[in-house]
Amino acid sequence: MMETGDCACGKTAVRDEAAAWFVRLQEPNVSVEQRRRFDAWLNEHPQHREEFQLLQGLWTAADLLPTSRLKALAETPPTRRERRPLLRYALAASVLAVALGLGLFSGLNHPSGYRAEFVTALGERRHVALSDGSVIDLNSRSRLQVRYEQDRRVIELSAGEAMFNVAHDASRPFIVEAGSGKVTVTGTRFDVRRDATHTRVAVEQGTVRVQASAAPDHEFINLTAGLGTSVDAQGKVLPAYAVNPAQLTAWRNGKLVFNNASLGEVAAEVSRYRDKPLIVSQPGVASLRLTSVFKSDDTDALLKALPNILPVAVRTLADGSQEIISR
Repeated sequence: MMETGDCACGKTAVRDEAAAWFVRLQEPNVSVEQRRRFDAWLNEHPQHREEFQLLQGLWTAADLLPTSRLKALAETPPTRRERRPLLRYALAASVLAVALGLGLFSGLNHPSGYRAEFVTALGERRHVALSDGSVIDLNSRSRLQVRYEQDRRVIELSAGEAMFNVAHDASRPFIVEAGSGKVTVTGTRFDVRRDATHTRVAVEQGTVRVQASAAPDHEFINLTAGLGTSVDAQGKVLPAYAVNPAQLTAWRNGKLVFNNASLGEVAAEVSRYRDKPLIVSQPGVASLRLTSVFKSDDTDALLKALPNILPVAVRTLADGSQEIISR
């Protein structure tokens, strides 16, 4: 079977697929199933991600052009009728050519005043490519705000979890604010998760600086690949410890990976993917350990499997939530 990038025709096919996905994702009501299929396509080959990110970058350039110019480009008749679904891609490519010709992309390298907000619902994951080339993957029930300024790029993670792949720019640090913690980088890959009592940071590639939000600039710890830390509600930053980034970010592929995790930890993680929380109120049950892999979109399967793995039972409470109890 030929790899995607083995010939020009293969690259063109991927570009068309990226365009088709781009058009679909512009619709106001994209289903969770469509998001899952898009994520699967995106992770199938590196070129899929490259082409989609390129397309998003091109489309962002449209904001720099006058409305009249955009309308003129949009009204250009397609040369081949069967390629009409790809009109948006052709328009974005035209916008790029015009923007380059006018020198407008100097503003894309250091955009100022750019603001945006991205939110995911229960069970939804979202892939976002920003205009500077940085990429964010949002987990279920997450919310973040983006604020780009002339001398820095700021992300506020107000809820949930996000994986960041930051485009290098030494002149404008990329700052993630999450609760009482702050992460600063110039270019790297790392995961930030904000919970009620603490914020966790794990680094997959590169180096990040972690500190309390209110701490002086000289008070921080550095994390390199394979290391993580957490910041509690009072701003205390724990010493760096070893992490497994692939395990912690398995959610990007729709998986929940537990490696000798306590049932208390399992319940807290599973609750992120359920409409009603999963409860473990008995200390003895909460301390039981579990090692297994489940699908994040089918947590009912996990609850059915638990009694076959551990000496527990699952009961449904009056409010619809479920509790793990001893058997």
